[in-house]
Amino acid sequence: MVSVCFYFQVHQPYRIRNYSVFDIGNNNQYWFNDKNKQIMEKVAKKCYIPTNKVFLNHLRNNPEFKISYSFSGVVLDQFEEYAPDVLRSFQDLVDTGQVEVLDETYYHSLAYLYSKDEFKAQVKLHNKKVKDLFGYSPSVFRNTELVYNNELAKFVEDMGYKGILAEGADHILGWRSPNFLYRPVTCNNIKLLLKNYKLSDDIAFRFSNKGWNEHPLTAPKFAKWVNQTNGNGNVVNLFMDYETFGEHQWEDTGIFKFLEAMPHELLKHPDNKFITPSEAVKSFEPVSDLDIHNIISWADIERDLSAWLGNSMQQSAATKIYQIEKRVKELNDPKLLEDWRKLQTSDHFYYMCTKWFADGDVHRYFNPYESPYDGFIAFMNILNDMHKRIAPPIPA
Repeated sequence: MVSVCFYFQVHQPYRIRNYSVFDIGNNNQYWFNDKNKQIMEKVAKKCYIPTNKVFLNHLRNNPEFKISYSFSGVVLDQFEEYAPDVLRSFQDLVDTGQVEVLDETYYHSLAYLYSKDEFKAQVKLHNKKVKDLFGYSPSVFRNTELVYNNELAKFVEDMGYKGILAEGADHILGWRSPNFLYRPVTCNNIKLLLKNYKLSDDIAFRFSNKGWNEHPLTAPKFAKWVNQTNGNGNVVNLFMDYETFGEHQWEDTGIFKFLEAMPHELLKHPDNKFITPSEAVKSFEPVSDLDIHNIISWADIERDLSAWLGNSMQQSAATKIYQIEKRVKELNDPKLLEDWRKLQTSDHFYYMCTKWFADGDVHRYFNPYESPYDGFIAFMNILNDMHKRIAPPIPA
């Protein structure tokens, strides 16, 4: 028997505007509000509303169908601010009782790498937000962009979580299969679910690629590939961005027709079923310990941190934002604290990425800047303004 575990990341950042050197000390309106609203409305129309409609139909008509989500806190805030109908549609999904919500950092940050205290604070904020909006208390954790290593697993286990997600990268699995649960070598209880990146990426990245030798991808063909796991694994973890549907893969590619047909095709095999991450944790024992000492993620072919921290601009920006943590928190100014936390969102560092920049790759997606250097300059100008906001007053 093989269980299919669908997990979707739902996230949009608060993008920062082109904050110039002349703004420093004159205003602290950092956020590109019009652009953020425009993008949210666009993605809602192309992805969130139509995809939720397809999934709600499946959930209401098939009690065996199950899916899971993690929402960044900042996307939930934007739903409330710009798209309350989207929030209601996700609440309708969760209300079916067949949808699981996972915990993560509220601000979709890399906080674990720089401040364990801030990481824990953001996870607690996220947990409260999920309870408030969905009446749900998560037991499974996924870190920002599936950033993971042994140390993180132990830290999250000590916070009380039963399961954690990570990338099933070839260089850490070797001969092992991602279709089993594992136990991090540092842990006693928490269980590790690994993304089957080959099958996930067939949908997320290759679906509309006419140069792919398996194009077009149909629901029967995909179900056949999943069926091949029977006898060779317990769970097929299909992890992807939710924007895959309708945004990365446009409606005219046939992605929604594929979604409409896929659950039925998968359940044609008598040994297949759908499962949530927490159900997988309860149902299956780890087949072995897994040692992932170096940090991995689900980004790019390297599966490392280079998309966010691969150049000196990114490293400098990330280091400096966390250097002011102590002073920001001492001032007990809610607006200052919120601005500081929004600046931690990993997308800001992603927009500074110079990998393949000349080729106009995926790093430009939803990017408000003409170049990585523009993103860095705007970020550092804002940081300079924040230094003025936190500076001790000059004695009279």
